[in-house]
Amino acid sequence: MTHFDPQPDTDFTAGNMLEDIEVCTSDESIQEPSMTTSISAAIASPEGGPFIIDQVELDAPRDDEILVEIKAVGLCHTDVVAQAGAFDFGLPVVLGHEGAGIVRRVGANITRVVPGDRVALSFRSCGACSKCDDAHPAYCHTMPALNYGGMRTDGSRTIHKGPDDIAGNFFGQSSFASHALTYERNIVKIPDDVPFEIAAPLGCGVQTGAGSILNAMDCEAGSALLVTGGGTVGLSAVMGAKLRTCATIIVVEPIAARRDMAVELGATHTIDPMAQDNLAAAIREISTVGVDYALDTTGRADVLEAIMQGLAPQGTLGLVGIAAPGSKLPGEVNQVISLGHKVMGIIEGDSEPSAFIPELMEHFLAGDLPVDRLLSRYRLDQINEAVADQHSGKCIKPILSFE
Repeated sequence: MTHFDPQPDTDFTAGNMLEDIEVCTSDESIQEPSMTTSISAAIASPEGGPFIIDQVELDAPRDDEILVEIKAVGLCHTDVVAQAGAFDFGLPVVLGHEGAGIVRRVGANITRVVPGDRVALSFRSCGACSKCDDAHPAYCHTMPALNYGGMRTDGSRTIHKGPDDIAGNFFGQSSFASHALTYERNIVKIPDDVPFEIAAPLGCGVQTGAGSILNAMDCEAGSALLVTGGGTVGLSAVMGAKLRTCATIIVVEPIAARRDMAVELGATHTIDPMAQDNLAAAIREISTVGVDYALDTTGRADVLEAIMQGLAPQGTLGLVGIAAPGSKLPGEVNQVISLGHKVMGIIEGDSEPSAFIPELMEHFLAGDLPVDRLLSRYRLDQINEAVADQHSGKCIKPILSFE
């Protein structure tokens, strides 16, 4: 089933939710043990087991930081990969990188938001390098340190449990928690008529899928597009392709309910890969000259090779799926040369969040980007159930909240 809304079996209330609204003084940039807030968080443990809900201490915001009370946060496959220890910051860690909520406190140097503002959180960038200057912040020169370091750039950690520090700052937010510290470059204001649960996945999953079509590959109207994988990113790509009026939109997805959803969202054709002996041939049965563009969300070597065989001359393959470590680029070199094929990596849809997320919200309000069709709601303390349901295909995009 594509819509799954689990009924709460117990009441769940976030501990110590902030009600105060204040601006931090510059003195609060000096972090002292007493200057913390008790919050509830989902913690990925070193043992590699399920997420654990626990009370931890979060630093007060420094001059360049913003404290946000999280109202909704999306569960992304990248969070699940990080839970398994794929990043160098180690475990335990508080993850989450699709947060949305209300600004509660701001550091002395913050000018873009004030306490009480409704905001969505996206990835972090420096705003000063050549890529940020050229409106390509997803390729910021300091992207790894700002998003995957597990700590501030000075080496300090923002989350604590007793005497122990816990990794955080994931994508500059770590929003699997009742509150998160974030930064101005992460923040996008959201209007009152956009629900938090809609704004949250715009920060990564929807932005990546739709942005891959509208920004990174910039698919032309009338072109043929192949999308492999019918999860949040893939289906958001379908919605982006419909906005761009692509003529042929093919979705490869083994789960029937997701194939049906793809058609409802704008796909012209679907393929069940489990029913095919030759995926490339199935693609060419639909688009005989091949597809102009393909977006892979699977990271599977066999799927990638089939896509290369299904590309039209001068076709482009965009890669967003996380592949196994050591994976090689697909394609045979001489064929790539002779057919003019292009293979491009894509991060966050090559989007500028401050401009693109408001554009996505406008499309949602106009009824042209029905993100709500993808969502299933869970409480934060149901995060392990949400992970299992997403893995099994029982839901597409879990949204976690405290309500």
